[in-house]
Amino acid sequence: MSSFHSQRPFVKHVMHIMLSYTFPCSLLFLFVSGLIDSFFAEMGFNEKETGLLLEQNPALKSASFDSIRAHVLLLESVGIKGVELYHLIDKSPDVLTAKEIVPLIHFVLNDLEGKVEPAQLRRLLIATVPRFLAGFDEKVKLLIKRGIPQEKIVHVLNNVNLTKALSLKSIEEIEKTVTYLSRFGGVDIIVRRPMILNFDLDTQLIPRVELLKEISGGDEDATGIVLHKLPAILSYSVKHTGGHVELLRSFAGLTDPQIFKIFSVFPNVVSASKERKLRPRIEFLKQCGLSSDEIFKFLTKAPVFLGLSFEDNLVHKLVVLVKIGYENGTKELAAAMGAASRTSCENLQNVIGLFLSYGLTYADILAMSKKHPQILQYKCGALEEKLEFLIEEMGREVRELLSFPAFLGYNLDERIKHRYEVKKLTTGEGMSINKLLSVSDDRFLNQKQKKKPIPEGQSERMMKVG
Repeated sequence: MSSFHSQRPFVKHVMHIMLSYTFPCSLLFLFVSGLIDSFFAEMGFNEKETGLLLEQNPALKSASFDSIRAHVLLLESVGIKGVELYHLIDKSPDVLTAKEIVPLIHFVLNDLEGKVEPAQLRRLLIATVPRFLAGFDEKVKLLIKRGIPQEKIVHVLNNVNLTKALSLKSIEEIEKTVTYLSRFGGVDIIVRRPMILNFDLDTQLIPRVELLKEISGGDEDATGIVLHKLPAILSYSVKHTGGHVELLRSFAGLTDPQIFKIFSVFPNVVSASKERKLRPRIEFLKQCGLSSDEIFKFLTKAPVFLGLSFEDNLVHKLVVLVKIGYENGTKELAAAMGAASRTSCENLQNVIGLFLSYGLTYADILAMSKKHPQILQYKCGALEEKLEFLIEEMGREVRELLSFPAFLGYNLDERIKHRYEVKKLTTGEGMSINKLLSVSDDRFLNQKQKKKPIPEGQSERMMKVG
């Protein structure tokens, strides 16, 4: 904030020069006298480039030198300096004479505290005819009025195409865009994905949103949830997203409600290549014998399967699964791939190695993962802690996991250790790990204590933990 206030006297001084200069001195005269060469040379122009610049831009010839110099100082005050300033003037000489430049930069320095990135301003000035810069401040103020927080407005401006999003749109068009998006959580969507403002409302935004709303069954709230999860989904054309929807309909045999559910769980499905990823992944599931409903259930549980690289990820996991005994073209392999897709190749290999180090065989790992595929996706470190507790603290054999591999999915401290300590006091240490963990919390707390009395204070502790 201090730098902003320190700039104000400078801005006022520059504007005073531009507004009060009463002795115009044309650049043509200065050029003839040779003085202008040194001025433009400071910005990187040689004598030939300076002459060409003046020849092709008559407005520069009649402009006052102090006015031109004031424009340059203003541009430098917002960070456009050196080579960037040279390229800006070379491509858009109007920035040295256009009357719209002064109020624009004054607004950036004062209202926006000079925080708009120089590169953004340079792109705006190069791509926009000066007359379309008029009203820039009012359009920004409209966005703030419609709910974009003051502290977020610079973030929005630094992440849009300022020409498309603001300069070439009327205030009415911007108002209509924000109003339409407000039905789906507009302000939050804009803040999270500012480039949405680049799109044309009638030809781009509305058709893209309406496609999602159509497959949702007309549910605007549900559509808004998808847009909130991935605002970038609006960057994809109707043709692109519609192609993905049609593939899921015709090739996977899914219904629109099922497709929308997948979009809700994993909206990034639209970023996966239709031919390189979606079609081969679905073909794999069909070859494993999955029906359309089973494909739907698989994709809602393991949607990232659609987006992972085959060469860099899935093929390595497939090799590991086949190595421990899974057969190609089986539903069991599909279930295992679903679990494996939710972890890294390294973790999967470490998990297999951990089980082997505790004396289990590939056949044992195969049997356990067929009963509870999730054991393939659990973090190796967490599994090791549970195995150690099972063997060292509970005094059990690791092979007990063959009948109840789901043991490895429970929270160690809140479920396994707590229930073990409670039950050890009442039934001894020989209880079934299945019965110990799989019953509900209410049933666990309400079970009759038969073998040992509960020590004083223990009952109260149990109730608090439960």
